[in-house]
Amino acid sequence: MESQSRSIHNKRSTAMIPALLFLSLIHGVHCFYLPGVAPEDFQKGDPLKVKVNKLTSIKTQLPYSYYSLPFCTPEKIVDSAENLGEVLRGDRIENSPYAFTMQEPQLCTVLCRIMIDAKTAKQFKVKIDDEYRVNMILDNLPLVVPIKRLDQASNTVYQLGYHIGLKGQYAGNKEEKYFIHNHLAFTVKYHRDLRTGSSRIVGFEVKPYSVKHEYEGKWSEKTRLTTCDPHAKRTVVNSNTPLEVEVNKEIIFSYDVEYQESDVKWASRWDSYLLMSDDQIHWFSIVNSLMIVLFLTGMVAMIMLRTLYRDISKYNELETQEEALEETGWKLVHGDVFRPPSNSDLLCVYVGTGVQFLGMVLVTMIFAVLGFLSPSNRGGLMTAMLLLWVSMGIFAGYASTNLYKMFKGAEWKKIAAKTAFMFPAIVFVIFFVLNALIWGQKSSGAVPFGTMFALVFLWFGISVPLVIVGGYVGFKKPAMEDPVKTNKIPRQIPEQAWYMNPIFSILIGGILPFGAVFIELFFILTSIWLNQFYYMFGFLFLVFIILLITCAEITIVLCYFQLCSEDYKWWWRSYLTSGSSALYLFLYAVFYFFTKLEITKLVSGILYFGYMLIASYAFFVLTGTIGFYACFCFTRLIYSSLKID
Repeated sequence: MESQSRSIHNKRSTAMIPALLFLSLIHGVHCFYLPGVAPEDFQKGDPLKVKVNKLTSIKTQLPYSYYSLPFCTPEKIVDSAENLGEVLRGDRIENSPYAFTMQEPQLCTVLCRIMIDAKTAKQFKVKIDDEYRVNMILDNLPLVVPIKRLDQASNTVYQLGYHIGLKGQYAGNKEEKYFIHNHLAFTVKYHRDLRTGSSRIVGFEVKPYSVKHEYEGKWSEKTRLTTCDPHAKRTVVNSNTPLEVEVNKEIIFSYDVEYQESDVKWASRWDSYLLMSDDQIHWFSIVNSLMIVLFLTGMVAMIMLRTLYRDISKYNELETQEEALEETGWKLVHGDVFRPPSNSDLLCVYVGTGVQFLGMVLVTMIFAVLGFLSPSNRGGLMTAMLLLWVSMGIFAGYASTNLYKMFKGAEWKKIAAKTAFMFPAIVFVIFFVLNALIWGQKSSGAVPFGTMFALVFLWFGISVPLVIVGGYVGFKKPAMEDPVKTNKIPRQIPEQAWYMNPIFSILIGGILPFGAVFIELFFILTSIWLNQFYYMFGFLFLVFIILLITCAEITIVLCYFQLCSEDYKWWWRSYLTSGSSALYLFLYAVFYFFTKLEITKLVSGILYFGYMLIASYAFFVLTGTIGFYACFCFTRLIYSSLKID
């Protein structure tokens, strides 16, 4: 039934897309998002399904199933249907024994009682030590802990999930003890529709307490607690008598449920989770990046309008070959500038892969800005990126083989195959090794065999055929003609100044593109590794556009200087110039690891650097391709302006 209702909700959401797009055009100033499910109306007395999700820790980055710890269990544990993105994120959504009834408060409801043996005590202590949090879901809303902050513009910030427990000392005792949060005070916020009388859930909060429950006589299902008794008007409001995790002791789990009517409408219920109080930092990032862009644009404009125009006019007015020979600079290498580079096959493959990445990122950004990839659609972002990646294979094949044909290549099938397999194979090997490490830790983050098979199918069943089809079309299309003829004998490259050394200029070229994105990069890393929401896709889209422009312009400027020093080997250097920003990204990831994260376990550190290596590699392919095409268009433009017989 659950999977059927989910598919119905998805169909409804799909049917609403054209209407919402139309409304967005009419009301351009308003933004909207499509949530993961359609709104659900509840009447008073309706049962509410509380679900449990994975246990997460920012110290280990290894998620675990909720029932990997001996919490209270329902009669039968039922897994919820999950999309590809949820499985890859390590989500494990299951039913829970918590029984909520709409608008019917509960006090001191006993969930269960368990006895702690040595193994159980060790499990709880390890998880408390690693600061694991419990994640729960009600009506697709994640459970949050409201925290009052006096130093924030907004007085309340929200922490995803509650900590399993905490460490502390008794007064006058220096020995550290472990205490478990065994009493949960839930608050369910709802918005009432005055016309129909029905209600929609708009908030799900909790305050966890550690309480050493007491009772009279022997324990039974009907035993009434003396520490939490609504009849005696005793409720849990603090953790003054905390429950220590001790061997051969009992843990009694209990909870309260309070219902609060709210003015927040269902469509805005995610706002309090998503709104960030540091918009000024994002705007500073944008302004900082725009200054870089304006500086580079000025340089490109100066080169194009002044230097090039003057040079081209002067060169075209030369009457004799002797006068032409006296000229120096980029004009002299016109006979070598379009000579195919060394390892041209590999360049074609990387350019094709970069086109695939560019298409995926661009379409993902557009969908995210329009609101289709809201955090309420759990796993939607990762699922969309994977599907878009395989769909963009046709453009990768086209770009790689068409460039290969321009280099006078004939074996297009080999290039298409390399494009289809090289980048995905490298990423898959790294991913497989990391997954094996996660599996070795018995974490729910390990991708199961079925999902691994689905990923391989997406690769071999969809991406590879599309790359081959794109490669066939790209090779059949006539290759672009070079604007000038290439000499048979390569020209000797004069000795270069120290600042035109390839390694130096490549490393310099990556600084500005990285500088344009590094502030936004901080927030992205924080959302990934510190378990926070990221929904500033409008800012991210602006930064991405700035990144495109910066990569293009810095490559054009350095390419022009290179050609002016009569070095015509620009093909690979144009790719590596902007692509070197990936090196700075990885170095920043190393800096972030040692300054912001508290990861101490070796496996967790390997996971972090493994995933950041994949991200940096992808960033290299993306930015390198942008720089290559910018330089490619630039060289064709300036050399097509020369009148050469």
